[in-house]
Amino acid sequence: MTHRHALSRRLLLQGAAAAGALAAAPVSAARADEAARATADTAGRTVAARAPGALPGRPYTNPLVRNRADPHIHRHTDGRYYFTATAPEYDRIILRRSRTLAGIATADEAVVWRRHTSGDMAAHIWAPEIHHIDGRWYVYFAAAPAHDVWRIRMWVLENRHPDPFQGTWTERGGITTAWDTFSLDATTFTHRGSRYLAWAQHEPGMDNNTAVFLSRMADPLTLTGPQVRLTTPEYDWECVGFKVNEGAAFLRRNGRIFMTYSASATDSNYCLGLLTADDTSDLMDPASWTKSPTPVFTSNDSTRQYGPGHNCFTVAEDGRTDVLVYHARQYKEITGDPLHDPNRHTRLQRLGWKPDGTPDFGVPVADRT
Repeated sequence: MTHRHALSRRLLLQGAAAAGALAAAPVSAARADEAARATADTAGRTVAARAPGALPGRPYTNPLVRNRADPHIHRHTDGRYYFTATAPEYDRIILRRSRTLAGIATADEAVVWRRHTSGDMAAHIWAPEIHHIDGRWYVYFAAAPAHDVWRIRMWVLENRHPDPFQGTWTERGGITTAWDTFSLDATTFTHRGSRYLAWAQHEPGMDNNTAVFLSRMADPLTLTGPQVRLTTPEYDWECVGFKVNEGAAFLRRNGRIFMTYSASATDSNYCLGLLTADDTSDLMDPASWTKSPTPVFTSNDSTRQYGPGHNCFTVAEDGRTDVLVYHARQYKEITGDPLHDPNRHTRLQRLGWKPDGTPDFGVPVADRT
């Protein structure tokens, strides 16, 4: 997500004693939600080599949605796309929906939840994601208390109504991890009958801002078993401005699991990294994952797109074309803290595939493509 504060402030976040093992519970494959299948589990399908770039079919315009960062799109069983993202005021959670990706641009926007005026969940409402799990809707997001706006943690909303624009969004509390430290960017998926949560967190004793962690889940609110670190900032391109790995997203194709993540400060240095694992491997074993030594999606002067990151994946209306959804700015120079600049816009483009079966991100396409 979008968290940039002074490194010294971040490292003042104190880790509590490790929480210990959480109660284990099985997760049935039959209960895997459609949203997760659309990203991680659909498809052990083989994808033919294809260049990245503009999407086929219906015309669309980039930016898709202005002033919406950290975009997340869920394609539901009703055939519609559900969109949420960070609002630049950091004060609310919004939803849009459309039967087409292009239609998200003009779809009505509903505010389904607002920050508290005091206490917990009163500041820095960041990086919401909407998921449909076991017949219920969930939104995972980050928030901080009014009295300590950098004490950011992960929280969950639940709505039991079939239509997430109706019913009641209930606050289900925070996600408990092994340390009570800065954490955000929760995302969930299923693979081989198990549900997982990935998130970004500062690990006590580590000289970084955040690394990406993975854990199995007992239910949509509870982590179970070990919590393992998949990637931490180590290359120069992951440590520009801040030492950050965050914003994980997963895609299963061609017999492999791909995990993108965002790195460095949220200015023009923001970029995507990539981890790859065999889809038959133990995802909870960090040794199963291979990390690309170079970023896979970066700023581009020729298309005038800067700081592309915090992505998700979906599929086009044809049900076959993989789509990369991300945010970027239209300029490089920023005055002051990038967090105060509201012009990170939601964009999308076709995700390409190389002959070896790995994703080809290409470059961020120019506006109005």
